[in-house]
Amino acid sequence: MPTLSKKRKAAMAKFDSTKSYNLAEATSIVKQVSTTKFDATVDIAVRLGVDPKKSTEMVRGTVSLPHGTGRTVKVLVLADPAKCEEAMAAGADMAGLDEYVEKIKGGWTAVDVIICTPAVMAKVGALGRVLGPRGLMPNPKTGTVTMDVAKAVKEVKAGKIDFKVDKAGIIHAVIGKASFDAVKLSENANELLQTLLKLKPSTSKGVYIRSICISSTMSPGVLVDARTVAN
Repeated sequence: MPTLSKKRKAAMAKFDSTKSYNLAEATSIVKQVSTTKFDATVDIAVRLGVDPKKSTEMVRGTVSLPHGTGRTVKVLVLADPAKCEEAMAAGADMAGLDEYVEKIKGGWTAVDVIICTPAVMAKVGALGRVLGPRGLMPNPKTGTVTMDVAKAVKEVKAGKIDFKVDKAGIIHAVIGKASFDAVKLSENANELLQTLLKLKPSTSKGVYIRSICISSTMSPGVLVDARTVAN
């Protein structure tokens, strides 16, 4: 078993790692045990009682975090010139079409979110091999394929995130920064959890939210009592 560092030991001593806490307690503890010199990212991992192999139990969606993620999100819009102008006016970092399609074909993916209009999906669809594995492929379900590119850009910049259950049945998402106060982190986490509850597949049987863990970059994880979230 690996030896724990002094910082890790000190962090673990501040809470009971075998105990589950409510959201307010958990986010407060995460702030206390975050020891990085930079402003650490706070993440949540939610294990769901679903079988991702079944299309009827694939949980995917978007949520607008009330306090944003605290991250600077780099947005690229792929569209015709008129829509690109709208996108840049709304705060997009980059906008264009053919030049970016060629760059992406060459392996370039230095963006966090890609938004496009339905009219260019034929060109964007050809980029699936590059964008798919990186979770960057625009999708109507997440609002990233839309005619209203300005609205989409503003929402993403304000803290709208998309999520998708992985092969192990877990949703991973960013809920803020360690510099956020505990209440804001708790409210962001709750917004995501309530959204997940609304997306519960009708075929999912038994306990839906099986476990919840919150952690910051390089900090130990803090368990959240799933019973405190309506199941």
